[in-house]
Amino acid sequence: MPRMLDVSQDVRAEIGDEEADRLLAGENAPGSYDCTSCRTPGDCEQERTSTVLFVGEETAVLAFAHATCIPSQVVQVAEDQLQGAVRSITGEEPPHPGAPRSAGGSEQAVLGITSGLVLIDGELHPALVVEPTAPIARPGTTGNGGDDFLPLLIEQGFVPISEVSHRPTTQLHGWSVLVAMGQLHAVLQPGTGGGSQVAWWQAHQPLQVTDGWRAAANKSHTVLVFAAPVGSIGQQPREDLLRDALERAAAGGRLVAATMPLAGT
Repeated sequence: MPRMLDVSQDVRAEIGDEEADRLLAGENAPGSYDCTSCRTPGDCEQERTSTVLFVGEETAVLAFAHATCIPSQVVQVAEDQLQGAVRSITGEEPPHPGAPRSAGGSEQAVLGITSGLVLIDGELHPALVVEPTAPIARPGTTGNGGDDFLPLLIEQGFVPISEVSHRPTTQLHGWSVLVAMGQLHAVLQPGTGGGSQVAWWQAHQPLQVTDGWRAAANKSHTVLVFAAPVGSIGQQPREDLLRDALERAAAGGRLVAATMPLAGT
């Protein structure tokens, strides 16, 4: 039975006609695969299948997905994020020079991220909630001026919100949320001087998100990103408790938000 494989013109341009023809002939394509979007099994001999090419500066990884989930496409990602997408990251990695530092010293401040679904106007939206483990100092300062986490984010385009009942409309240019192979890998920000995106936050090991979160993100292609200073949200075991903590932080003037496009699947 002929393989029901879709290779877009963009993917063909990246991998070359010869490799694309081999894929379509079934020489290099797997019969069965795990969909890079929904992570359920697929079979390119039985159902239409998309080729998805993740491309970094030096590395390219070809993956497969149900055509009903996503079309064949090229997904541009930063090289370090691509490496994280194809292997589990072990050990500490060198911090990005622009990463936040704690106000209590020169050590790297850790950004904690929680994923959850937030109900707004009767619709569930995929959300990430960011909270550092310590007060954040402005780069080049000792942090004696207090916690600069929210002012720094507002300068980047995040908007203060006073309630969570309305969807944030501000979309940050050049930022994105990287979900590859069904797992959360990073939040990317614009590189300096117009260069490639760099990691604002990166998982040491890819974080599994729920099927509902992934389905909502794939449907809207956007993710709501909320951020609050240390001690504002905490680790909440349920989404209703997370929502309550977000509402309290918003009412107290300690919450900013933005929307970011979904990168990958």
